[in-house]
Amino acid sequence: MTTAAQLPRSAFANALAHLSPGYFALVMGTGIVSMGLHLAGFEIASLTLLVIAAASYGVLWALYLWRAVRYRTEMLADLRGPEMAFAYFTVVAGTDVLAVRLVQQGLIDIAIPLFFFGALLWFVFGYLLPWQVFMTRDGKPILARTNGTWFIWAVASQSVAIGMAQVQPYLPGETRWVGLVAVMSWSVGVVLYAGVAMLVLLRIIHFGITPREFEPPYWVAMGAMAIAVVAGSNILGMQSTPMVDATRNLIAGTVVVFWSFCVWLIPMLVGAGVWRHFVHKVPLTYVPTLWSIVFPLGMFAVASISLGRVDRLPLVEVVGDGALVVATIVWAVVFIAMLRRMAQVAWASRTRPPAG
Repeated sequence: MTTAAQLPRSAFANALAHLSPGYFALVMGTGIVSMGLHLAGFEIASLTLLVIAAASYGVLWALYLWRAVRYRTEMLADLRGPEMAFAYFTVVAGTDVLAVRLVQQGLIDIAIPLFFFGALLWFVFGYLLPWQVFMTRDGKPILARTNGTWFIWAVASQSVAIGMAQVQPYLPGETRWVGLVAVMSWSVGVVLYAGVAMLVLLRIIHFGITPREFEPPYWVAMGAMAIAVVAGSNILGMQSTPMVDATRNLIAGTVVVFWSFCVWLIPMLVGAGVWRHFVHKVPLTYVPTLWSIVFPLGMFAVASISLGRVDRLPLVEVVGDGALVVATIVWAVVFIAMLRRMAQVAWASRTRPPAG
């Protein structure tokens, strides 16, 4: 007799069991492109993407909690695996990106709780996830499994800095602690970026990387620098606090350097994509990690537009406008591919023959 546990999973159950820990990159990518469209004056398109980002945020939380209860073994395996664990930081970054866009829309009462929720998640995940990865041994070398998802740790830190800068004007009373958290999270993000970049480089030097292993999350190496530019610019615009004033000149001197490094990285990443898909014929099919390309492109566009306007660099702003067009097109392609994949899963679940 076949028990319920032995029955084959439906397509939906299988998709839920293997739900990517980094799927909140959907919220990150959609939210940042919405932000860029808002800056460029395309309000209807921007608002449409905001609605999609907010709806995706709610649905993903429901799916993540469902998976944690129903498929706890798979969830814990991701939580402890170096290949996937740091992708959970997309929850932090997605929360903060959505909250920033809500501030732009004037929905402050919704955005402020999200900012503090994101900061809490950053604090908890910032100690829990590295502990799980570094202290849980399975006999396999960790360095060989370092990948682009590790950069999301730095992205999450920078998103908290942006959140604190955005929330400061709406908090009553003394806000010294807000400046402290903003500068601290920005600084942590910069140091983490340097550390992760070194580990990824060592992995490639010692173990090499195949075309199939060069997955979309490696684009986060550029996105993490771009969000450092935006976070730094936000801190420079904060009200005076001791910590902000002490680091203002340092941060002001780094944002252009970080933006320049982003520009340098883009041709390398594009070339690697050509090497992966056209030279070595790795199929270009929909995978959730494709959202890890959308977010860096959108963040680079927002960083360029913001930097160009603040520092009066019209050429940089023009670059941002062009990047926004590319990011919007890539977002549309990936979103349509995701909907197609969801339709396939729904149809497969509906037409699955009964188990005999």
